[in-house]
Amino acid sequence: MTNKGTGNGEAGTGEESPPFVPRSSPPIPPRPAKRTPIRTCVACRTPGGKRGLIRVVRLPDATGVVLDPTGKRSGRGAYVCATVECVNNARKRKAFERSLKVAVTDDVFFALQNAVAEKAENEKGATTMS
Repeated sequence: MTNKGTGNGEAGTGEESPPFVPRSSPPIPPRPAKRTPIRTCVACRTPGGKRGLIRVVRLPDATGVVLDPTGKRSGRGAYVCATVECVNNARKRKAFERSLKVAVTDDVFFALQNAVAEKAENEKGATTMS
């Protein structure tokens, strides 16, 4: 009896094992969609996406409050919906003072109203361009 083995099977059986097939790794699952941070409006308490709200920040030395259009400024922040009603309600209820624990001047509310108007104008312009 002659040995027909080629090194793949058992010696002397005459059977060859199947050719080498590399194992494939399991498929990589798709990445989950990017999460949008959820924030709550201080006036109406409605949760919303971080980008849809306007951020107001207490300065680190607690001397005042400023608008934060980028959302990256350091300091304690509070959010308000981009509507005139919410800005007025926040002013009446002193929501920013309570949330930020510092007095908020009329200049900040004036800047907020301008930011709301600008945001509404930008959204209006974006929809008419489409």
